[in-house]
Amino acid sequence: MADEITFDDFLKVEIRVGEVVKAEPYPEARKPAIKLWIDFGGEIGEKKSSAQITAHYTPEGLIGQQLMAVVNFPPRQIGKFMSEVLVLGFQDVEGEVILCRPDQNVPKGGRLH
Repeated sequence: MADEITFDDFLKVEIRVGEVVKAEPYPEARKPAIKLWIDFGGEIGEKKSSAQITAHYTPEGLIGQQLMAVVNFPPRQIGKFMSEVLVLGFQDVEGEVILCRPDQNVPKGGRLH
């Protein structure tokens, strides 16, 4: 079992919904990845991320899709690309990532409750 955290610890993690506005293959990454530009709306704006999601997703298929990401981690250098948010997903039975997404459209920047 994972380490226990308090509810206050959980509240520190800002999980927000954003819409993919641009996506490109990232062949220079160590593992196959896709570069994402995600619009989180007015308060947060557009942020970048690199995600190892090539098994189930294509860059063109992600445009206009909503997904969930942690927006308050510090930026992280992924090769020559600066990743500003952590896109969230679960591994399938083969270890490939399936994105966490709302099952209906919600306002950009909406926070997970």
